[in-house]
Amino acid sequence: MNTAAVNPQVHGIFDPATWTVTYVVYGKPGAACAIIDSVLDYDPKSGRTSHKSADKVIEFVKATNLKVEWILETHAHADHLTAAPYLKQHLGGKTAIGDHIGGVQKVFKGIFNMEASFKQDGSQFDHLFADGESIQVGGISGHTMYVPGHTPACVAYQFGDAVFVGDTMFMPDVGTARCDFPGGDAKTLYASTRKILSLPAETRLFMCHDYPPNDRPVNFVTTVAEQRAKNIHVHDGITEAQFVAMRTQRDATLEMPVLILPAVQINIRAGELPPKEDNGIAYAKIPLNAL
Repeated sequence: MNTAAVNPQVHGIFDPATWTVTYVVYGKPGAACAIIDSVLDYDPKSGRTSHKSADKVIEFVKATNLKVEWILETHAHADHLTAAPYLKQHLGGKTAIGDHIGGVQKVFKGIFNMEASFKQDGSQFDHLFADGESIQVGGISGHTMYVPGHTPACVAYQFGDAVFVGDTMFMPDVGTARCDFPGGDAKTLYASTRKILSLPAETRLFMCHDYPPNDRPVNFVTTVAEQRAKNIHVHDGITEAQFVAMRTQRDATLEMPVLILPAVQINIRAGELPPKEDNGIAYAKIPLNAL
């Protein structure tokens, strides 16, 4: 048996500025790999981007002699900008996201009043993955899982015993993701969490973020068994009605993410900046009183 196909190696790189984890998934050193949910550093005070987080990914990939085949997004993130174009430039690979991204693009094209030429069909990405579609990374076989609720286009990626859950859920002591962004839905998220938690108990679950409470160390890997037993929002016994009531009440108290306005309009472009204007500068828009 090819153990790498069943238990792939996973390297997580934590970005403390956005509490995001970027993953490199591979079978063995010198083999093919996929990068999941990369981070482009962005300073909201100056509007400047940089590549400290992405360079750590590049350093690891090169040190491990890996060949990048895929640069994957679990969804169009609202809390950080993707570094996919930068990673593709330096490492190669194809960018991809779930095939429902067009619906998200349509909503936010209107909110940001984006240029008429901006397409709402996901064509900014190299590939759009359908629910259940297979992904091959060298000797590792994987597939997508459509898990909407946080956004209407969220997907998880499963490779062997490892599932990258995006923002469907967090570590057991943190719970689940908010559902109050455009197109989000708590009832739908509940169904998505149960879909993930119906996998074998020993399945490893890798979080896109960790927001550690009570000064515990950052951690971003757990199991289906641990989530079913201990997740404060969706442990076994929590009904759909209970979850929806909790999520609705909680979401009403949450502030918008600091980077939502620049992040979403960049991420629905697959990480490319908006077209430069006649002065040679690209601008991110700030819609006033719109969200």
